[in-house]
Amino acid sequence: MSAGTSQSQEHPEPAEEPLVHPDDRGVFYQLGAAFFDGLRMARELYSVFVRTIYFSVYGRREKGAFAQQVYEQGNNSVFFLTVFMGFFGMILVFQAGEQSKRIIPDLSLLGAQYLQLLVRDFAASIGALMLATRVGAGIAAEIGSMVVTEQVDALRMCAADPIEYLVVPRFKAGIVATTAVIIWSCLIAWLAGLLTAWSFFGVLPRTFANTSMVSAGDLVVGLTKCVAYGAAIPIVSSHSGLSTFGGSEGVGWATTRAVVNSSLAVIILNFFISAAGLALFPSS
Repeated sequence: MSAGTSQSQEHPEPAEEPLVHPDDRGVFYQLGAAFFDGLRMARELYSVFVRTIYFSVYGRREKGAFAQQVYEQGNNSVFFLTVFMGFFGMILVFQAGEQSKRIIPDLSLLGAQYLQLLVRDFAASIGALMLATRVGAGIAAEIGSMVVTEQVDALRMCAADPIEYLVVPRFKAGIVATTAVIIWSCLIAWLAGLLTAWSFFGVLPRTFANTSMVSAGDLVVGLTKCVAYGAAIPIVSSHSGLSTFGGSEGVGWATTRAVVNSSLAVIILNFFISAAGLALFPSS
């Protein structure tokens, strides 16, 4: 037996293992991975939320940071939400009026029912979904750019907590700005619905302006949603920005994830707050 043959038998080459593409893995594996990723994200969001609450009470307050964030999240979103909610109100009243005419010819309660839906759910939920696309994307892009350019690392080297300096001002401003902008957009949607009902269905403004179906419970539920959405969008978007890695591609990924997760947070909070509102105010 030759030396080369003996050496190849003593040290055989390892067999190549087949590569398994992630898409070729089983469905249960992918579902399990998604489940544990969701748990990890929920734990991180909870940590960011708790630290934000702590620094909101006991942290230092940077002069002008709150006012700047209120302007960025509130003032710069007024025109966008005004146009959107105006058209949303016109479409909703027009479709509701057309469907109602097929059942009953009387549209005297169209304005009352529309106002209750706006105050209790639609104004806060639809407005918050639109704010998630604009405000959430802006927060994630801004903080993500600071992460990839190592500005957040510089804050940590200076013994400054990024939650205190970056998240807390956006959290406080989000609650105030979201509540104010949604109240304004609710008024715009109602006025647009009033003009639509008057123009297309002949419903007089004094008939449309019927507040008999709006109760205190509706106001409480609507305002609670405004505050909850205003707190959730900055928290979720800031978490997406702080978890950015890589370069510009990572910033784009964080921005997309902020919009998706913020929208999901709005939908989930809407379900639980609506359920709690029905339990606490069953007659409203």
